[in-house]
Amino acid sequence: MGEAMSRLSGKVAIVTGAAGGIGCAIATAFAREGAALLLVDRDEAGLAELATRIGSERCSACTADMSDAGDVARATEAAVARYGRLDILMSNAGIEGSILPLTEYPDEIFDRVMAVNVRGVWLSLRAAMPAMQRTGGGSIVISSSIAGLRGFAGLSAYSTSKHAVVGLMRCAALEGAAHGIRVNTIHPSPIETRMMRAVEEGAAPGAPETAKAGFSALIPAGRYGTPEEVANLALFLASDDSGFCSGGLYSIDGAMSAG
Repeated sequence: MGEAMSRLSGKVAIVTGAAGGIGCAIATAFAREGAALLLVDRDEAGLAELATRIGSERCSACTADMSDAGDVARATEAAVARYGRLDILMSNAGIEGSILPLTEYPDEIFDRVMAVNVRGVWLSLRAAMPAMQRTGGGSIVISSSIAGLRGFAGLSAYSTSKHAVVGLMRCAALEGAAHGIRVNTIHPSPIETRMMRAVEEGAAPGAPETAKAGFSALIPAGRYGTPEEVANLALFLASDDSGFCSGGLYSIDGAMSAG
């Protein structure tokens, strides 16, 4: 991967949802900047491929379901056991659910979206904050969405979950401030990832290119973002460059939330 840089040198990071498009880009950026990494996802094969691609001795993988309290605790303990501390939590694991009207939304899918996207973040905060407190603080970055700032027809479960993590972030930022723990959310617009391919297909079955054109038209910049652009924002918030930033909602959306 080339010579490591220094913005995260000496820091230990957990990246959840690491096997997805955004998680992979964030993990790669964190490794490039010198962090030791624990990559977490349910996708064991995807994690192994990413760890091999990063190719660092200070990068390891942990297969876990972020809605399971035991799995989350085990992953956090693994990071501390392997690397001696925890400085950064990138809470990125999430699922999109179904694209359906609210009145037709299945109970079990709604509950699963809440379990991963909200309970998973809560469990991650609960596990990570004491570990960070023991070594003087850290930075927690939570992946929300443009759907955490506004509603979208057909995305009731996903949008609700992404609004909910803003509440968790604000509470955690207040509780963590005295211990040197910073907590922020990032809010991407549509990004070029597998998740957006699924959303496009759900919005226009058999004609996802039509859905993509419609979503792109909602973005004043006229295009989707890239995972690497999201990773650059996450890197800033994870690093000491954002040392006085906590409790904030950071949009990365080509001006989509400005209108």
